[in-house]
Amino acid sequence: MSLLRTEGLSKEFGGVCAVDSLSFAISPGRVYSIIGPNGAGKTTLLNLLTGIYAPSAGRIFLDDAELTGRAPHEYAWAGVARTFQNLQVFFNMSALENVMVGRYRQERCTLATALLRTPALARAERACREEAAELMRFVGLADWLDARAEAMPYGALKRLEIARALATQPRMLLLDEPAAGLNSAEMRGIGELIGLLASRGHTVVLVEHNMRLVMGVSDRVLVLDYGRKLAEGTAEEVRRDPRVIEAYLGSAAASDRSVGGAAVSGGSAGSTAGHVSPTLH
Repeated sequence: MSLLRTEGLSKEFGGVCAVDSLSFAISPGRVYSIIGPNGAGKTTLLNLLTGIYAPSAGRIFLDDAELTGRAPHEYAWAGVARTFQNLQVFFNMSALENVMVGRYRQERCTLATALLRTPALARAERACREEAAELMRFVGLADWLDARAEAMPYGALKRLEIARALATQPRMLLLDEPAAGLNSAEMRGIGELIGLLASRGHTVVLVEHNMRLVMGVSDRVLVLDYGRKLAEGTAEEVRRDPRVIEAYLGSAAASDRSVGGAAVSGGSAGSTAGHVSPTLH
């Protein structure tokens, strides 16, 4: 049984096909990673799966409900939440308020309630604040509960976006390069957080260039190349697939790999220099 599935999903920009006839399914409670060289269509696919882009062709289903062509807020109401490759944080608000924004799906405040400042509103605001604080602790931001967002370091802001997405109580969480720009210790922390999310039954869709992170947390991996599905399988199956190695490092490396040659390791998948090792870590 799949939580999300696509059928023949495509997206064209001025005649350029960024995503080409993609069909795949994501099971609930799994970490499903999407990888590929720069320009492979990963973020375009994520934008399709969250309603930011409407597909040129194909269909998107969450359970049995079709979401094709719906607006982003309708995807959110259906239970799809995401973070962004480039930080989308409210820097004029506190860290806690950023997370509270994510709870809008759970709030039931009417105009009259807000104007009259009823006891019910006070209780709801207190509960919202407490839940947001608990989510910040869960993602490792206990030390930043009273901070302004603008005062937080980059690595903490990445976690803040995850906390805000979790505040929507999503059925599926999409993470767009959560480890981008992080140092090794921060990257390991993000990997541990993704593992914790999976252990609690969250369905995570991960787009990431850091292959060490991807191979360490993924239940299944989808590899894109020029918008098409190049390979799909477990991390171990994908790391040894000659087509994947060729897409990252070229045909010569793929030939060498068949006799114990090169594969991809760590770093940016879009850049092959300095990332060759006996196995894909």
